[in-house]
Amino acid sequence: MGHDEEVARELEEVAGRARHRGAAAAALERAAVVGSTGHRVDRLLRAAELAVDSGRRDTAERLVRTARTLDPTPPQDATAHRLLSGFDDGVREDPSRIGELAALAGRVAADGHDDAALRILWGAAMRCFRSEPGPEVRRALLEVVSGLPVARAGPRRVAITAYVAPVECGTTVLGYLGELVSATGRDPEVDRFLGSAALQVGAFDLAARYAAAAAPGLRATGQLGLLPRALAVQAWCLTRLGDVITAEPLAAEAAALADETGQPFMGGLAVAVQAEIAALRGNYPRAATLAADAERIGLASGARPVLATVALARGLAALGEGRADDAYADLARMHDPADPAHTPALRVYFLADLADAAVRSGRTAALRELLDSVTPAAARTDSPALHLGLRYARALIAGEDADDRFAEVLAADFTGWPAERARAHLAYGGWLRRQRRMVDSRHPLRAARETFDALGFAAWSDRARLELRGAGEASPDRAADIGERLTPHELAIARLAAQGLTNREIGQRLYLSHRTVSTHLHRIFPKIGVSSRTELAAVLPAVPGTAA
Repeated sequence: MGHDEEVARELEEVAGRARHRGAAAAALERAAVVGSTGHRVDRLLRAAELAVDSGRRDTAERLVRTARTLDPTPPQDATAHRLLSGFDDGVREDPSRIGELAALAGRVAADGHDDAALRILWGAAMRCFRSEPGPEVRRALLEVVSGLPVARAGPRRVAITAYVAPVECGTTVLGYLGELVSATGRDPEVDRFLGSAALQVGAFDLAARYAAAAAPGLRATGQLGLLPRALAVQAWCLTRLGDVITAEPLAAEAAALADETGQPFMGGLAVAVQAEIAALRGNYPRAATLAADAERIGLASGARPVLATVALARGLAALGEGRADDAYADLARMHDPADPAHTPALRVYFLADLADAAVRSGRTAALRELLDSVTPAAARTDSPALHLGLRYARALIAGEDADDRFAEVLAADFTGWPAERARAHLAYGGWLRRQRRMVDSRHPLRAARETFDALGFAAWSDRARLELRGAGEASPDRAADIGERLTPHELAIARLAAQGLTNREIGQRLYLSHRTVSTHLHRIFPKIGVSSRTELAAVLPAVPGTAA
């Protein structure tokens, strides 16, 4: 081995030890100056991948351009293409590209390059979420990943399977996710893609835990390209679970980081989550503005999950304003294969919202037909979101059997799903009131009101109050929740202070000076009725995944 190659190998070792991805990328780029052509291309592409993780788009593009001047092999060229499209997850590509990646992964695996095949499959699998390649391509991807000599419970294999076949393999994936969750905190990148996998199969509580575990490690290692993904997943899932107080600053940070690192898809998703939060809080003008902003991003990139979340936000706003017909039209878009908001992996997880809109708009026949169409999917997966929604929707249209159906709904495990439990209490209490069982209706309606008040779901708590009045019981006025009293930026600072971070640490996290943080905290305290940072923890719940 020549002296130059020895230096290159030493630099590779430096890159392997480097905690910060930017430093590792720099070491690999220096190592790529010497060696055989194949080694140089490999080092450049590895450096480019680290630059992608760090959110340094210009650096990644420069390294890939350099690698392509060295006559890369077909697998290396495929890696280069995957890296360049990584910032927008290939959403602007033709869906046929996913099939090409499946075939390439098969060839690479046949040549014995299992890790490279897994990486290609991961890129292809994520594209199955952003666009719809069709059942044949999905089967081809599953066949390739099934043939790899990789442990079935291997994190990357589990994540790929979840993206490619979230319903067909949902029960299997959920089993592995439950086994792996005890290992969170060891590898932030593993936690991140397992969080995404849990979202795919409708385990939003697990997804939030994985994503929360990933974020600190991604920050510490400078993976600012991956951080907005973990934050967006966490915010999306927490919003569905009802924890909008935690979700709002996470979504705001995800949107800002996605814009900074040139990731329009993730930015659009984060803005759509902000629109959903505004709709749940009853701030309908803000919801409309944010939904329009997210829709522009989603339409420009053809990003179906962004458009699905926009449709959800608009549907929730319409329900809150009493526009049931509009709500049904918005929410039904996700079930129309011809609509750009159609997202197979998400549409079955919004059944409760669609059921509310269908019943209020008199479309129970259409709802029954839809429920019949998704029942076979429910038989193939234990997805919590799907089964909670399906049971709830059936109870709404059960007629004489509603009492038994609601009992079945309320007997479900709602641990970590407070919004869904409150929704069920509200619907059951409303049904009891309409059956003239006034006394029986008050307990579930009170439970719904108290939960929605705590969550800050303004429109829902107002509806519970209206139902209670109809049952002969007055309610205290609803006090504005903390999320309504603070701006998203102030809420982010308060959350970090409640976790025990110093002003300087908060400033480093949010790119502010410590003096600016101090000024914000002095404005925040009187808004929420506290006099010191030590009191914040009492009024702000701990972020899931962190110590109390």
